[in-house]
Amino acid sequence: MLSDSDLMATQMDLATDWSAPAEVSPAVILDDLWIRYRTTTEAAPSIKHGIGAFREYSRKKRYVEALRGVSFEVPVGSVFGVIGHNGAGKSTLFRAVSGILAPTKGSITVTGRVTPLLALGVGFNRELTGRENILLGGLAIGLDPEEIMDHYEEIVAFADLGEALDSPMRTYSSGMFGRLGFAVAAHLNPEILLIDEALAAGDGRYKNRCMDKLYELCGLDCTVMIISHGLSLIKALADRAVWLEDGLVKKEGECADIVDAYLSSDDMSEADDAAMEDL
Repeated sequence: MLSDSDLMATQMDLATDWSAPAEVSPAVILDDLWIRYRTTTEAAPSIKHGIGAFREYSRKKRYVEALRGVSFEVPVGSVFGVIGHNGAGKSTLFRAVSGILAPTKGSITVTGRVTPLLALGVGFNRELTGRENILLGGLAIGLDPEEIMDHYEEIVAFADLGEALDSPMRTYSSGMFGRLGFAVAAHLNPEILLIDEALAAGDGRYKNRCMDKLYELCGLDCTVMIISHGLSLIKALADRAVWLEDGLVKKEGECADIVDAYLSSDDMSEADDAAMEDL
C-alpha cells in the first residue's frame, strides 16, 4: 500500500505530466468580410445616341455590395448550412472561401485544403469523357495522379454511370454531372468540402448515398459547407447554419433554429412546403 507521502508524490507527478488538450481551430473563420462588385446599367445604345452614351459610360457604373461585414466560424468536422433567398450572397460567399474571389475588406482564414463543388462539375472539361474528367477533376484540386488512381474505382462505383463514363461530358444531363462531380470531390480526401446545390440533381436513393458519405467524411474531420434551397436537406445534414439576407448575416446558430426562423419570416410564410422540398 502506498504511504501518504508516496501518494502525494504520485499525484504531483500526474499533475505535472497532464496538460489540457490543444484547442482545435475552426476550419473556416470569416471576419468582417466584404465583397464588392462593379457593374454597369448601360444598355446597348442606338447609333443615334451612341456618342452620347459613350460619354456617359463612366457615370453608369455602380457598385454592388454582395457581402457586407459577414462574420462567423465553421467548426472542424461539422456540416454547416448556408441559406437565404436568391441574391442573398450565398454563392459569392462560397467563391470567396474557395479563393476565387478576393475580399474587398475583412479576412478569411481557412485551415485545410478547400475542395469546391460550386455549380455542377467545376474543373471538368465537357469535351472529355467522364473517365478522363475523374483524373482532371483530381488534378484541379491539387492531387497528384497516384493519389487519384488510388480512389479511381471507388469514384466509378459511387457515380454509377455505367457506359456513360466513356462518353464526352457534353452529352451528360445535369444529374449525371452532379453524380460524377460529387463522387470525385467526396472520394479524394477532402478537408473542406464546399457544395453549392450539387445534391439537388439526383433521385432520393442518390441523395441518401450522398448523405451517408457526408456523415462518413465528417467522422474523418472533413468540414462540409453546403448551400441548398431544399431546406429539409440542410436540416437533415447540418449542425449549424447561417441565414444571409442582402449580403448580411440575418441569423447564425443551431441549424434547426435558423431554418425555422427563415421559414417563419414574412416573405416565406406562403412558401413553406416548396422551401422544404429538396429541389
